[in-house]
Amino acid sequence: MPSILEVDFAQPEGFRPLSLDLRTPGADGAPLVVFLHGGGFLRGSRKVFTPGLSDAQSFDRIVDAGFAVASCEYRLSGEARFPAQRDDVDAALAWLQAHGPDHGVDASRLVLWGVSAGATLAALAGLRRDDVRGVVEWFGPTELFAMAAHAVGEPADQTREARWLGAPAAESPEAARLASPALQAHAGAPPFHIAHGTDDEHVPFSQGEALVAALRGVGADVEFHEVAGGRHFWQGLADPARVFDPALAFVRRVTA
Repeated sequence: MPSILEVDFAQPEGFRPLSLDLRTPGADGAPLVVFLHGGGFLRGSRKVFTPGLSDAQSFDRIVDAGFAVASCEYRLSGEARFPAQRDDVDAALAWLQAHGPDHGVDASRLVLWGVSAGATLAALAGLRRDDVRGVVEWFGPTELFAMAAHAVGEPADQTREARWLGAPAAESPEAARLASPALQAHAGAPPFHIAHGTDDEHVPFSQGEALVAALRGVGADVEFHEVAGGRHFWQGLADPARVFDPALAFVRRVTA
């Protein structure tokens, strides 16, 4: 079982300290996976990879494959609105780049890996930076205007995404555009591994398709893992290796 280093990496003025958990394999110079948790931007914990998966099935699986993993907090939507979370990811990466070598981590070989809301943040960070080798994007919202249309029967200003933006996408179109990875794709984007379940009721499969189409449209290196019957957070998935093995193969490839 890998040891866990818990550190505060930032304290935005007026807010709580933000922490990360760093797990490392035995060898020095390990490539770095930066993990961002899900929870609809309004809940969640860096301690949980996805509900229903143990550490042994998730974090430890990545470390056993030879990678360091930093699971990082960010401010939730009840604390701060977009783009605060984007700033928090940048602060975590700055700490890891400055201090990673002290803990046997090669932060120059960096991959972002996010689930659900964390996948949105991972994708946005990867598309904004030039120091990311790749992004693993699991079932995240990628086009917030289409997500708003999906939220039938829910007050427009109370959806997860509206609470994150501070208003429905239609009322805050510039923020919604900037917070939508599918609308931020550009030539020179890093490689992406995108996995989405076809039976995801919370974030429609079409959200994964939208990001894939946008990235391929600008010539990016994209792997799309369509998980037949997959639901949100991979609930009901009998064998986690079905989704972890392709993602780890991607991380291995882009950090080689």
